[in-house]
Amino acid sequence: MPPQRSGLDEDVVFRALAEPRRRAILSLVASAELPAGKIAEHFEVTRSAVSQHLQVLKDAGLVTERRDGTRRLYRASEETLVELRAFLEDLWRQSFEMTRDVLEAGSEDVGGAAAG
Repeated sequence: MPPQRSGLDEDVVFRALAEPRRRAILSLVASAELPAGKIAEHFEVTRSAVSQHLQVLKDAGLVTERRDGTRRLYRASEETLVELRAFLEDLWRQSFEMTRDVLEAGSEDVGGAAAG
């Protein structure tokens, strides 16, 4: 069983990322802090819809919100993205190990059959 990562709820994160607009929003705020209005300019939906997407991303820990006067500025959460990357890298490692084990077991079966 893989170790649990502190603070990362994979189910919540993947549900948040399942929606294409939320992935696009995350890409927008990955390298720059942006106000909600600037984010909304990139989409053909209401500002209210963008606010709802931002709330889902925030609840999943994927974005952070900072107030600057009356504006709310959003940025990707580096900490959560690092945890997500570690989770995905662990999945890759496990997958490669399983594939290696299957291939090694198969080559032993072939070698044993040829010797017998």
